[in-house]
Amino acid sequence: MPKGTETIVYSLGDGCSLADVVVGKTYAGTVQGFAAFGTFVFLNSSTKGLVHKSNMLTSHQEGDSILVRVGNVRDNGNIDLEEVIITSYQVQPVICKKRAIQLGELKGKVGRRVMVECVVAQIKQTSGPTIFTLVDASGSENAAGFVEAGKRAFPDASQGSVVRATGEIMQRGGQIQIELENLTVLRGPEADEVLAGIEQAIDARAEPPEVPLLVESEVLEKLRPAMRKIAKIIRRAVFTAQPILLRHHADADGICSAVSIEQAVISLINESGGDYDSDYYLFKRAPSKAPFYEIEDIVRDLDYATRDNVRFGQKMPLVLLTDNGSTEEDLPAMKMAKVYGIPMIVFDHHHPDEIVDQYLEAHVNPYHVGGDYGITAGMLGTEIARLICPSVDRQIRHVAAVAGVADRSEAPERSRYLELNADRFSEEECKRIALALDYIQFYLRFNDGKELIKDILDLNDNHERHLEMVKLLEDEANIAITDQVKTCMPHVGHTVLSNGAHLFTIDVEIHAHKFTFPPPGKTCGEVHDRLCQQYAGEPVVTLGFGPDFVVLRSRGVFMNIPRMVRELRDDLPGAGVNGGGHLVVGSIKFVEGMRSEVTEKLSEKIAQFSTVE
Repeated sequence: MPKGTETIVYSLGDGCSLADVVVGKTYAGTVQGFAAFGTFVFLNSSTKGLVHKSNMLTSHQEGDSILVRVGNVRDNGNIDLEEVIITSYQVQPVICKKRAIQLGELKGKVGRRVMVECVVAQIKQTSGPTIFTLVDASGSENAAGFVEAGKRAFPDASQGSVVRATGEIMQRGGQIQIELENLTVLRGPEADEVLAGIEQAIDARAEPPEVPLLVESEVLEKLRPAMRKIAKIIRRAVFTAQPILLRHHADADGICSAVSIEQAVISLINESGGDYDSDYYLFKRAPSKAPFYEIEDIVRDLDYATRDNVRFGQKMPLVLLTDNGSTEEDLPAMKMAKVYGIPMIVFDHHHPDEIVDQYLEAHVNPYHVGGDYGITAGMLGTEIARLICPSVDRQIRHVAAVAGVADRSEAPERSRYLELNADRFSEEECKRIALALDYIQFYLRFNDGKELIKDILDLNDNHERHLEMVKLLEDEANIAITDQVKTCMPHVGHTVLSNGAHLFTIDVEIHAHKFTFPPPGKTCGEVHDRLCQQYAGEPVVTLGFGPDFVVLRSRGVFMNIPRMVRELRDDLPGAGVNGGGHLVVGSIKFVEGMRSEVTEKLSEKIAQFSTVE
């Protein structure tokens, strides 16, 4: 051998096949197993040959490195190898030009070995194999790696790793899965190139389609860019297997807004090839009792998110707040979410406080474009859902009409949504659905009641059951409301304020049934409705008090409830005031010992607002 030269030993790269093996060349291999007639050797993760026992020069154990020369490649694809011993050599990688296929192509390649270049979105260790959720520009699929039961396969790969995966495509339980032979973590420029291509493709794919609004609306038209931004963020989360947690106010409007998004997200997951249970671990909907994101909510959400992150390798979720999330009362929870790097988006129709925007990826609110609370959260949710997944259009378009009726919107959009859906649901039917939603959510409390809610909204393709369920719940709700109002009305106090408004007060703690439907807010609203009928054409404000709270309802007096809360907090520093709402609906909390002071100050502030007949 000339001085300065060394024997070349080739290293067969992943993705190489039998066609890349050259007779007479020497390769670095790994002992895979033994038989009576010889030793099996892997040249890479998918190509192996046999060293006959007569050609073995040393003893080996499974997993040992070995140098072998290719003696023959037979017509049936078997490779005859000979062990060689070389003391000084140079390793030369064999870079194979085999094209990595897209995950979206796997369904057509069952039973074949493939190579994919993708990002690890989730790693879940089962009692058997390790399950990797892989994402590329075309979608997401699962890959299974097995070392031994319950033991982590390919430990070098972590969530967010850019990898080259090779293996055989199998179909298990109707789902496509890669049975991994190798999972190589890519680094440096090679990883950057793969990641850049995936990111660019996903970004283009996440762009919402051009979908016209369901109804003519100047406010919604102005909100279109912000709605498209939210839809793109949600679509991107679906395409990258990021969990989505949706929090909504636990009333009919909040439910309508959330369920529209739920239907769109789950449909998009299914259309994108998600697993049979993807909608379970990639999307969760949860009601919030208060009309803002409470500390109680975020603590519960963080508890679940961090557990899933540790146990199942899930990404931290995208949090979507609907019918809440716009006011200062949301800040403590938002700050806690920021500590954990949780992105958050909001669509809401409560009067917004600008300070929350620093914690949000996107924020849709009609007040931002000169609108008001009349554009309800359910209307916004329906339009955003159609941008997320247009195929749900016909299924959910009536939900916007139910939301408008439920929240007593006086905006022109309400009548337009009702007219759009008049062939399926009359205004009275929408009112019955809204009441049924309020009634059942009271008893669901913190549960989402997914299938029950879908039955009530006629989303389960069983119209007869929908009709029976709505009638049953409406009847029960009306019986409870009638009894509650009958009990309350004799105890209503009445004052005429200096601005001419009728101020009515009712202590719902001692003059209403507790722990049953309707709750204090709904009770106050029902009492208010009857007082408005009694004093038709005159401004009416109704306050429903408890020991440490008050709920407000107004007709003809346009109050700024968020501003009143801030002023009460300044005027009565020892009252612990907080709360929020719209211009005509809201709730305020305070410490029990300051109830009389809060009552007096609140009445004074209501008297300062102008009235409209």
